[in-house]
Amino acid sequence: MADDDHARARAAREAGLIVSLQAILDRVQADFIGSPVEVELEEDEGPWIYKVKLLTPAGAIVKLEYDARDGRLLRVKGRGAEAARRQRQD
Repeated sequence: MADDDHARARAAREAGLIVSLQAILDRVQADFIGSPVEVELEEDEGPWIYKVKLLTPAGAIVKLEYDARDGRLLRVKGRGAEAARRQRQD
C-alpha cells in the first residue's frame, strides 16, 4: 500500500498537480524559524496536503499544513507558533 501511495504522489508531482517537497521546505524556512522534523503528504478524498512538524528553537513542536497544489499555508497549530514566525520586512 505504501508503494502505491508513493507512486500516486510521484505521478501527481510529475503531472504538475502538486509542488515539490523542496518547494514546501523552502516555504517553511522562509516563514518560520526552526527545523522540520517530519513531513507527510496526504490525500484523503480531498486535495493533497503537506503536513510538517517543525521543532522551534524553544523546543516546541508546531504543526503546519500546506496546500500541495500551490504551497499556500493553510493551518498553523501548536504552542510557540507565533514566536516561530519570521518577521516580514515590507
